[in-house]
Amino acid sequence: MSKLFDLKGKSALITGASSGLGAHFARCLGEAGASVVLAARRADRLQSLQAELEQKGVAARAVDLDVQSGASVAAALDAAGPLDIVVNNAGISIVKAALQMPEDDWDAVVDTNLRGAWLVAQGAARRWVADNRPGSIVNIASILGLRTIGHVAPYNASKAGLIHLTRALAMEWARYRVRVNAICPGYIETEMNSDFWKTPGGQKLIERIPQRRIGQPHHLDGALLLLASEAGDFMTGSVLTVDGGHTVNSL
Repeated sequence: MSKLFDLKGKSALITGASSGLGAHFARCLGEAGASVVLAARRADRLQSLQAELEQKGVAARAVDLDVQSGASVAAALDAAGPLDIVVNNAGISIVKAALQMPEDDWDAVVDTNLRGAWLVAQGAARRWVADNRPGSIVNIASILGLRTIGHVAPYNASKAGLIHLTRALAMEWARYRVRVNAICPGYIETEMNSDFWKTPGGQKLIERIPQRRIGQPHHLDGALLLLASEAGDFMTGSVLTVDGGHTVNSL
């Protein structure tokens, strides 16, 4: 069974790989045998992660990528070379009431989370189709694409759009052997939010999760490896929720 999840000989590009979940996904895919292409805007962070992975025997490269720029996406994909897997992880959020949300803030979130994922997916798929090569795209959405909270309207909208984009692309590209799936993480502890979960507000949010605990990055590994590997070969258009039961909690 372990061979189903083996990624030896595969090449994976991870966007937003400079920190947080993106860096974790790169480590996960590298440990499964894939060579990894680390893509983000913060070159210094990418170089540090590349060195870490290479010390562990993982083939790793870093490429500059701004997902809001079509030219940057094209250049990064060209630099990456032949790929088998793309993880669309780059994303941002801006916390502001909808009535006070400036147009520029809305555009920044939607252009990164939705338009950026579209540009990367389209660019990768065009290359796969031209080369008659199969591929797997894993979009990192969110449970906030299924449910909603206040003060992050563009984030909610962009992640909901990403889920539906996943299904639309899966339908169109199945004939080309390009699979498109999504993962909807619940609340996951990362270096950027770890302090919040210790506060009274953070503890109240954890109490609303049926499993009564915050998720850790490794809780996403199973879903990622399933969708990226031969184990998920008959899966496309799937949306996997990994949230400790949060989205099935009562309203």
